[in-house]
Amino acid sequence: MTSFDTSPQLNVWRALLALAVVFVMLATTGWTALRNQRGPTALEASVSAWEHGRIDGRRLPDAQAAPSRLARFFASLTERQRASLARRYPLAVGNMNGAPVELRYLANRASLRKSRAVERLRMHDKRLSLSGQREAGRRARQYESLLNPDRHILAFDPAGSGRIAEVFGNLNRAERVSVVVPGVDTELLTFQRSDREYSAPVGMAESLHAAERRVSPGTRTAVIAWADYTSPSGLGMEAATATRAEHGAVRLNALLRALPGRSPVSLFCHSYGSVVCGLAADTLPGRVTDIAVAGSPGMRVENATHLRTSARVWAMRDADDWIQDVPYLEVGGLGHGADPVSAGFGARVLSARGAEGHGGYFVPGTESLRNFAEIGVGAYRTLACAAEHDTCRAGLSAAATAGRA
Repeated sequence: MTSFDTSPQLNVWRALLALAVVFVMLATTGWTALRNQRGPTALEASVSAWEHGRIDGRRLPDAQAAPSRLARFFASLTERQRASLARRYPLAVGNMNGAPVELRYLANRASLRKSRAVERLRMHDKRLSLSGQREAGRRARQYESLLNPDRHILAFDPAGSGRIAEVFGNLNRAERVSVVVPGVDTELLTFQRSDREYSAPVGMAESLHAAERRVSPGTRTAVIAWADYTSPSGLGMEAATATRAEHGAVRLNALLRALPGRSPVSLFCHSYGSVVCGLAADTLPGRVTDIAVAGSPGMRVENATHLRTSARVWAMRDADDWIQDVPYLEVGGLGHGADPVSAGFGARVLSARGAEGHGGYFVPGTESLRNFAEIGVGAYRTLACAAEHDTCRAGLSAAATAGRA
């Protein structure tokens, strides 16, 4: 009689193999391919110049200083001096946590204009391949769109696949702030799309901002499309590990600690973005009241309490989302832990009715978007739970369930 080895070690290796096979089968673009950089990037060069710079004889502070210190420095300057720094060190100022929001917008417009000029030259550079020239054209057109006077770019780095963040609404006056954290294949060229509009960061954030205003017209809201980290490219092995998410978590926390005012902040984390939010959770500033994940492959923990955050944790997944077929485990650095919509995880599970798959959670008219909007404005009492008997709204205080304005 043949005996079968059912030892725990063998089961672990079988699960690991299943995880690898699933990710490979789902892969569409494989390993990340960034444009090679020789020497310092433009952002690094700008920061280096800042470190050696002066303003009217005064030394400039460390660009990596605490946001509060940098905010005090900029507050001590005249408007003319601040504008001068934005012109001289646009990439440094445009990405500086602690610099005034409006000054960052101004600096990033200058950086975008310069980057557009560079790409326009590259479009006709005979040393580049035809595909390289076409990519330059796509970038030039993207920068042209981002330079629209109505757009507010909070962060911009053209190096490699690029990083960017955009604000919808008035961040300085907002009573509630929402941050959309996207997943794989997020870069400058996919920051916004004409097809599958609501699966890209700009479409997600615009849709959420509009929904929040519908839910609570009297609440001043701002939404940030935050693509200011280097996400995995495709659904290969990079997406199965936390390396990119670890770096993203540091950058996300830096942003949150530099936001103006004291308004409550909600995080809306899609797909691999929920891995970023999970790793950032235990060091989030106290003003972050909610973490909502959609289409999550896991948050690198086995239970919501292990996130060690005071924020409420929400989760949703559409019935047709392929992410449910990814093994929910973490072995040897592969995989992202337990399923956030499972009963054992302990998140507040919301309805995603109407979402239609992995990229549809922010589509107007869906229950998923409405739930997100109600979290964003603090209207918890009317949230739609995943099931009628669910208790996703249980235990919320009267202050937390303030009705719509």
